Amino acid sequence: MVNAKMLLILFMGNLCFFAQALAQNNKPNLDTAYIEPTDHVFAARLYFTHKYTNLLVRVPSTNQKYLFEPNSSLNLGLGFTYQAFTLNISVPFGFMNPDRQENWPFYLDLQVHAYPQKWIFDLYGQFYRGYTLDPKYLENSEKKYLREDMKMNSVGLNANYLFGGEKLSLAAAFNQVGIQKKSAFSPFVGFEGYVGSAKADSLFLPTTENVSNFNFDQSNYLQFGPNAGLAGTLVFGKGFFLTGVASVNYSLGFLELNRGGESFKKWGGVPTYLLRGFFGYNDRRFSVNVNYVYKNLNLVVSEPFDQAVNTGNYRLNFIYKFEVSKKFSQWFYKINPMRIINKNINP
Repeated sequence: MVNAKMLLILFMGNLCFFAQALAQNNKPNLDTAYIEPTDHVFAARLYFTHKYTNLLVRVPSTNQKYLFEPNSSLNLGLGFTYQAFTLNISVPFGFMNPDRQENWPFYLDLQVHAYPQKWIFDLYGQFYRGYTLDPKYLENSEKKYLREDMKMNSVGLNANYLFGGEKLSLAAAFNQVGIQKKSAFSPFVGFEGYVGSAKADSLFLPTTENVSNFNFDQSNYLQFGPNAGLAGTLVFGKGFFLTGVASVNYSLGFLELNRGGESFKKWGGVPTYLLRGFFGYNDRRFSVNVNYVYKNLNLVVSEPFDQAVNTGNYRLNFIYKFEVSKKFSQWFYKINPMRIINKNINP
């Protein structure tokens, strides 16, 4: 069984790999005709964000779908980016989340999306507690189905090499580290891997749905394989941009399902995809933008079970940029952890 402690250890291991990859990132070939660096500018950020990991269960014979959604929240946050270091802190407010269940277990969703010059990194460490099933997915009930006992743990890493990183800056689109001055496009290739589990005290689907043959109380999965895709930014007007990133993956996967005393295990191949979209305005002083990252993780189909774990992160940013004093720059450089893994940072 895959437990939360084991996945947390895997997440920390992935974080070490992520840090090492960043440490090897250099910027010798940045094309300033396409990208304007802004490492010396302090970018203060006000943002709204929502993260989630859903579990989609499909009944193949009828195409009936059951989408379990976490008790996650819309958060309001503050943050900044300076000298390649980004810090964001967000909290949920009750008036922003009227439908959220109160006094449910605490959950943790750690998502890192980083874009060094020639790389795309995504790191996931998600530990959800408590899920709901909307009545629109139920045939025999008009009430929301509440599963406070349901647990979902997931750890994943996606790493891609961006061939045209000297002309295309995804960091400029995502957290406004730099300004994309001209339109650019680039293919990329990489590798991804995910491991996780879902568990409940009883069968996931309500007995009123009469789907006993498709029901289960625990799911463990492992998937890994290569991927490839295309990224591009279209610059138009004076400071407006539209960025899209899409990749497809074919993974070797393992799925284990438990239902009472029964166990179903299967290895197989399965396709997945990852999409990103960024749109907004970005100049030397202001930026307003919205971005969305969505990962579809279809699991190995083990008849009669068909599942997918889908992760999303969408954010609305309001950013103000300004120059800081030389004294502050030198002080921040001394405490900046990014200078340990990125030798291109200067005070």
